[in-house]
Formats: sequence, C-alpha cells, structure tokens
Amino acid sequence: MERHIISIYVENQAGVLSRIAGLISRRGYNIDSLSVGVTEDPRFSRVTVVIHGDSYVVEQISKQVGKLFDVVNIKELIPEESVYRELALIKVNADAKNRAEIVAVVDIFRANIIDVSASTITVELTGDQAKICAFCELMEPFGIAEIARTGLTGLQRGKSNIKDISFD
Repeated sequence: MERHIISIYVENQAGVLSRIAGLISRRGYNIDSLSVGVTEDPRFSRVTVVIHGDSYVVEQISKQVGKLFDVVNIKELIPEESVYRELALIKVNADAKNRAEIVAVVDIFRANIIDVSASTITVELTGDQAKICAFCELMEPFGIAEIARTGLTGLQRGKSNIKDISFD
C-alpha cells in the first residue's frame, strides 16, 4: 500500500470538509492526514488528504469526490513534482541539566523554540514527515510531553497549479 496525497480545490462553504471526509470513510478508506485552509482567493479552500492504497483507490476517491457539487478541482500530488510540509508543535520535558542539549538539537533542525517554562520547552518544527519523525526520535530520551501536528499539505512544483487542471 502506497501513500497518496490528494489536493482538492473546493468552494469555501460550510459542510464541504464533512462531505469529503464522509464520502471517503463511507467507502472504507482511512484518512491518514487531513489539512484544510483558505487559498489566495477567500472564496476557495484547499483540502489535502493523505491516504494509503493502490492507484485504484486513488482513482475511485478522485472520481467520487470530484462529483461533489462544491469541488472545483482535484489532483494527486506526485512526489517528484510536488513539495510537502507539515507543522508540528512539540513540548519536551526540559530541566537545567538537559536544556542546552535540547536547544542544540533544535538549532540543527532549524526549528524554533516558542515557549519555555521551568520544566518544558515547546518547539515549532516544519518539514516533511521524515524530518519531524527524526526530531521526535531525538527528543524521546528527554520525554515528549505533547505533540500537535497539522497534517501534510502540499503544492505542485513550478508553474502548474490546481486551478489549471480540470477533471470530467
């Protein structure tokens, strides 16, 4: 089973996300990651869905989601032709003894410390999923108190964009 990233350009209306997620789950497919946000045009939003399956699964989801009345366009983001990012907020247990070591790892990963308390450091990290997982592995010995992840989002590289591509 391969990971597939589907980008869906939709009208920015109430209930759109619910209809998309419901349609995918009713067909028995699991959503591994889901992110939604308004685009450069506030009338539209971009929904990025990550699923595992074969090309048949992606084709079926694309056809069914494409039939929804508020979906403008849908496109699978091919890894070689796209860029992906995720945001993670990671709260790490930190005391006076290990604080410097944690800060050094944060610097290596080009992350940002966004909050410090007497017992924790909260880090903001953006990157692909592998980068975030690698950072978390290095933080495990210190103790990860909490993690919040946005889910994957992505765009096609270069001049192409989802508004240029239509489906039938």
